Amino acid sequence: MANTRVESWTELSPEPSWWAQWKLRDWAWFAGLSVSAGIILGLYGSSFGYWQFVVLAAWYSALLVAGLAWRPVQLASIGIVLPALLAVWLYSIGQTTANNMLLRDVLQGYAAVMWMSALLLAATACYLFYLFSGRERAGQWATALTWAGVIMGFIGLGVRWRETYLGHPDWGHIPVSNLWEVLVLFCASTPLFYLYYEKRNEARALGAFVMPLVAAGVGFLLWLTFAQHMDQIEPLIPALQSFWMKLHVPMMFVGYANFTIASLIGVGYLLTERSRRRGSGMLLRVMPSSEVMDDVMYKAIALGFLFFTVATILGAVWAAKAWGGFWSWDPKETWALIVWLNYAGYLHARVVKGWRGTAMAWWSFMSLWVVSFCFLGVNMFLSGLHSYGKL
Repeated sequence: MANTRVESWTELSPEPSWWAQWKLRDWAWFAGLSVSAGIILGLYGSSFGYWQFVVLAAWYSALLVAGLAWRPVQLASIGIVLPALLAVWLYSIGQTTANNMLLRDVLQGYAAVMWMSALLLAATACYLFYLFSGRERAGQWATALTWAGVIMGFIGLGVRWRETYLGHPDWGHIPVSNLWEVLVLFCASTPLFYLYYEKRNEARALGAFVMPLVAAGVGFLLWLTFAQHMDQIEPLIPALQSFWMKLHVPMMFVGYANFTIASLIGVGYLLTERSRRRGSGMLLRVMPSSEVMDDVMYKAIALGFLFFTVATILGAVWAAKAWGGFWSWDPKETWALIVWLNYAGYLHARVVKGWRGTAMAWWSFMSLWVVSFCFLGVNMFLSGLHSYGKL
């Protein structure tokens, strides 16, 4: 009887409040973000407009929640911010790539992106080796190299933002203004979101499907660097000289990153199911269950759809301010609508109709071609208001 009372009291006891579950590092994370936001407000708050306050609050909230929900974000953020601030400080005291080896070889935007490229290519090779060999050590190296590549990519973007002001103060802009810069963003953000899904689902083998496309993006980035010289910093054209670019483009690439991950997991799902039907194959040894892959595809598309929707709305607001109308059926706008309808259909079929399995994996995989054309094809091959992205 006594045991029964204890169990009953335990079951009825309230759960600890959310803040009581924080660890010391979580409180340090909260304090660090709060101090950083306060410094930004102290330095620049007097010149902020309404939307700048909204953006700062959104970044503060997003980083706080992300760091608490997925604690590796805390260390990764420190690993990005501190080296980037060091580079900014070195520039501020007159150091340049000509007289500072650390800037020249590691911390300048271009050098950091080259490090990102090498690390992500090495990570891709390790993921593929892990898939074929099943050696856990190779998988651990793959994850570590991916983290290092992500960190170097975001360091490169952060430092390049400062570098855009060095040539001429009027040139300063967030580094998402041309194909080279957005490819860096894509190659850094896609592995970041993949690492979250890998850790949450203990599904390291999925990297062997996601990372090869990232490696292809790195290859295209290197071609743009050495053949097209698009890594050079240039002044913005008038259409891009807008505050809305800081919101629209990064949010769009959160959508692109998650859509890409879902598409490539769809490939893994289809190949694993094929091996399962045959009753043999290396994929059965290392790949997660079909239920896990189906769930990751759905969650990645749901998150990507949310950000893509908001980014499209913000793009319409930007268009109204830049061109005088919210919608003009420009090829980029038309293809963005096609992408949105495609994934709206996917979510409707899964949530309302209950579709699962192979059909949805095919849908996710085939959607990659729609997303790819919206991302690259429209800018490169079609004329319109977004034709500034052509090669």
